[in-house]
Amino acid sequence: MIYVMSDLHGCYDKYKQMLEKIKFNKDDTLYVLGDSIDRGDDGIKILLDMMKRPNVVPMLGNHEYMAYSVLKKFNVEITANNYNSHLDAEAIEMYENWMFNGGLTTSQDFAKLDKTTRDSIMEYLGEFELYEELELNGKTFVLVHGGLVDFEEDKDLGEYDIHDIIWGRCDYARQYYKDKYLVTGHTPTYNIDENYKGKIYRQNNHIAIDCGAVFGGTLGCICLDTLEEFYV
Repeated sequence: MIYVMSDLHGCYDKYKQMLEKIKFNKDDTLYVLGDSIDRGDDGIKILLDMMKRPNVVPMLGNHEYMAYSVLKKFNVEITANNYNSHLDAEAIEMYENWMFNGGLTTSQDFAKLDKTTRDSIMEYLGEFELYEELELNGKTFVLVHGGLVDFEEDKDLGEYDIHDIIWGRCDYARQYYKDKYLVTGHTPTYNIDENYKGKIYRQNNHIAIDCGAVFGGTLGCICLDTLEEFYV
């Protein structure tokens, strides 16, 4: 079976409970549509668990993008040759923006790791997918974290800017594809329609699966083979 969840935001216990609930096994595939880290307490634990699972496909969210951009600058040895120039004003600004968006717990836990583990996480983050298109049982699903800004139905996914995909938000009142489902996280479903608080939003060929787990909501997961919904 193919499953999708998103915006775990450090909610390790809900993540593990969901894996148990769907009886996730080696024959299944799980797509995680970004924002596994930040805000909550255990983003690094989630990444370390995902890294051990070859059948988990990590996708890039704006929080992984911020973390990777900052840690790429900070996860180096400071020497006499680079101490005065390595962390420029741009790097400091990126760090402050990440902290403002909930990156403190991730940065603190990352700093506690040994160098080998830190390097492994950096390599892992650098391999996250930006988008995915799947065909299952006669249905086509397009998976992205945030949205497709300046959407055109015949526009190739590779033509969208990375920032538009990970930071952009969909107009959920608009049907983007006539014959495809657009699966997204990033925008909590209660911000789309308050009637979908704690539930996956499915309207207009959209499937929005961020149910606000880190904000006291549920963690949602959907099986693309059957469109069955699961909640923790």
